Amino acid sequence: STAPYFFRAYFKQDGFIRLIQNSLNNSLRDGKSISYKQASTLTISLPEIEEQQKIADCLSSIDELIELQEQKLAALKQHKKGLMQQLFPSHNDLQASKQASKQASKQASKQVVYPKLRFPQFKKCKGWEVVELGDVFDFLPTNSLSRDKLVEENGLIRNIHYGDIHTKFSTLFDITKENVPFISSVFTTKIKESHYCQEGDLIIADASEDLDDIGKAIEIVKLNNETLVSGLHTLLARPIESYFSTGFLGYLFQANFIKKQIQIESQGTKVLGISAKRLNNIFVIFPSKKEQQAIADCLSSLDQLISEENEQIGRLKTHKKGLIQQLFPNI
Repeated sequence: STAPYFFRAYFKQDGFIRLIQNSLNNSLRDGKSISYKQASTLTISLPEIEEQQKIADCLSSIDELIELQEQKLAALKQHKKGLMQQLFPSHNDLQASKQASKQASKQASKQVVYPKLRFPQFKKCKGWEVVELGDVFDFLPTNSLSRDKLVEENGLIRNIHYGDIHTKFSTLFDITKENVPFISSVFTTKIKESHYCQEGDLIIADASEDLDDIGKAIEIVKLNNETLVSGLHTLLARPIESYFSTGFLGYLFQANFIKKQIQIESQGTKVLGISAKRLNNIFVIFPSKKEQQAIADCLSSLDQLISEENEQIGRLKTHKKGLIQQLFPNI
């Protein structure tokens, strides 16, 4: 008799995998396969059934914890997605507002839209203002240095590469919490001080193979007196005036109505691109700065919870891996 879960873990642990690899003859190494006959001749070490069961119980309890944390993480992500849909007006709301504006007289008030959900203190406030992006942002120059022109340490100027926006940087970019490469010293003389990023800037990825990720953006919320520039396949957008509260822009550019407009304006087939000129044509919407801050605080607190859950899941998986290395013999 055996403990089934014990063997599920046993067959995945490093020692058994090495045993399999060492058993492959030269003719099979490229194919990465092993025959039943070969597998049946392998010699493995097993404890008594009672010890097998204790090991299985220990590891399965950790798996249950991981599963529960993953369910909690999924629920938090779904909650944030639902909140985003409620807190920001939809693309249909924007289209309806634009249509109504066209039909109104020139003396009509500014075009506004209303979200489905507002915090209680803002329910009686006026609607969100609708403006073209080009009316509230300026675009600054960026560089086109490829990844091989960047170094991981010992640099003076940090550089945002569009690939890192797609894969690792947080929506609200705090340089003290991110691993940002430097520009290699031989290229730093090409960078003008007027092109340096500032807190409050928006950095937008202008290329993607994925329609959902075209125009993905991060907001610079903390630079810690470090020098940062916007690099390859990015657009650097800076608010013309203090229209926006810290943290709001990052979430604004996650909203479906912004993403939908960017998708419509993007060009290309296999690789999609968006230019500053075409971005200037999209509409952005925003409420008062106090309401912006309330929205940013709400969503950033959710992101913090999501980040903590990810870290907890990572710790549990690392703990399980360490246990397996200790509980099973090094074959």
